[in-house]
Amino acid sequence: MNGRINSGLGQIVIDTDVIATYAGSVAVECFGIIGMAAISMKDGLVKLLRIDSLKHGISVKITDDNKIQLNFHVIVAYGVNISTIADNLVNNVKYKVEAFTGMEIDKINIMVEGVRAID
Repeated sequence: MNGRINSGLGQIVIDTDVIATYAGSVAVECFGIIGMAAISMKDGLVKLLRIDSLKHGISVKITDDNKIQLNFHVIVAYGVNISTIADNLVNNVKYKVEAFTGMEIDKINIMVEGVRAID
């Protein structure tokens, strides 16, 4: 389902891919996030996604009451507190995505799929 915003002159429809791409770009700016992860269901392997395919590590769901639910699959930096990374990610994504879309974020789930050393 796409997000909908009613303006005075009509309705604005936001595709979930747009929200996922923007949320992915915000996420990789956060300290401690190495990148988004793609999981191979066949092998159970985790692969670091390139910058141009960040939306594949994020799933977006729009609820019936027009709120956003985000699921992030991330790879984090070695040696950084995961709880701190998650708090930073949630705060930044919530603030920036709500400002970008004009919609409310209902839930953000973070799945840490791997740990990598910082280059």
